[in-house]
Amino acid sequence: MSETALIFVDVETTGTRATRDRITEIAALKVVKGELVDRWSSLIYPECKVPAQITQLTGISDDMLVDAPRFVHIAESFREWLGDGQLVAHNARFDYSFLRNEFKRAGQDYRASLICTLRLSRRIAPQERQHNLKALLNRYDITPIRHHRAGDDVEALWSLWQAWQVEHSDEAWQRLLGDERRHRTLPAHLDSAQLEGLPACPGVYLFYGHNRLPLYVGKSINLRSRVLGHFQRDHQDDKEMRLAQQVQHIEWEETAGDLGAQLREAQLVKTLMPIMNRQLRKQRKLATWHWAAEADHPELLSGSALSQPLTQPLGGTLYGLFRNAREAKNALRAIAEEQQLCPRVLGLEKGKGRCFANQVGKCRGACNGQESIAAHTQRAQEALTQLQVNVWPWPGSIAIEEKSAGATASAWHVVRQWCYLGSATSFNNARTLADTPASFDVDSYRILNRFLRYPEQHGLTVTPL
Repeated sequence: MSETALIFVDVETTGTRATRDRITEIAALKVVKGELVDRWSSLIYPECKVPAQITQLTGISDDMLVDAPRFVHIAESFREWLGDGQLVAHNARFDYSFLRNEFKRAGQDYRASLICTLRLSRRIAPQERQHNLKALLNRYDITPIRHHRAGDDVEALWSLWQAWQVEHSDEAWQRLLGDERRHRTLPAHLDSAQLEGLPACPGVYLFYGHNRLPLYVGKSINLRSRVLGHFQRDHQDDKEMRLAQQVQHIEWEETAGDLGAQLREAQLVKTLMPIMNRQLRKQRKLATWHWAAEADHPELLSGSALSQPLTQPLGGTLYGLFRNAREAKNALRAIAEEQQLCPRVLGLEKGKGRCFANQVGKCRGACNGQESIAAHTQRAQEALTQLQVNVWPWPGSIAIEEKSAGATASAWHVVRQWCYLGSATSFNNARTLADTPASFDVDSYRILNRFLRYPEQHGLTVTPL
């Protein structure tokens, strides 16, 4: 056993978000050379109300905390007591994240190495399904006085530690601790063996929770660096903490480069609907403004029009990609007000004669002949240029060849009318995807539009199919 002190610690809190919620109780035991040498415990005034459900769980109420010290008042003495000891806790990164954030509010940068007994339990008994503290105490016939009180839980944790030491030889125990220390930044419920083959190349990765519930889909040009990065920011990012607390399984797919990774990520998010992805989730009802040739105002269309060629009978120009009709009208209304366009001519309001905007000096008069319709149309279309949806410049499907420096193989991405149809490992296989049915997706459009504007800069080769 190292002479460095082991600090067994447990905290109770007002919630699960370490950056916002606060500590209500801390208990810690200091163990040196296998001997318990000191105890530290205190209720902490959290400077906020304790939620009713937390009081029901822990028994800690606002009344109990009225006379307790604020963390800032005990930070210096507690930091001195902790010294350079190694923290031992069940689901250690949870407790550590709260401690780091409380010390940060007190003006101190607290850092410590960790041993997570939840991860240690999974190493000791991989055949068992339950590794929460209550299940472990039942398994080893250890009875705490109360669950979810810091003092009782940390004493029980120390008893569990001693029980583990009894059933393992010193050599085996040190080997288990060494394995745990090497993987101390990984989530408690994740088997470190899953990450052994994680490559440093472009691709997408998938995080799953209990019962393979999809949690999150991400992409990167370096899968290994990106995935491991998730688990190093959990103390400062609530989303990363939620991921680290819930992830139990990881999968990944290598891609030929950044374009393939971004297209596949958008596709997987809409297919799996992971609970922690929001920006790429499926948008069911897109809307766009269509300004037909010779027309004096645009018409609001469903986004499904975007999957059709922008030629006759549709013709004209499309402006904007909006989640719904209301968002589309608000965008056009804002441009009309900014450019003194007529909302009545644009079809945003009904009636005849002068519009209300003209009456208050915010319309140049296309509604009553002060400005010609032709001049109004030109000004409106120029103002809308910033929202213009690019016309598909090829007669049919294309294959985009991609091969990045970090990838192991090339890929051919097949696209038609800004719709991603899939990827193939050869040009001949790409041909078979050319007629695949697809519907317009705004995220794929934005990704493709960005890469195809200057394909050579991204190392891409475009070939019509």
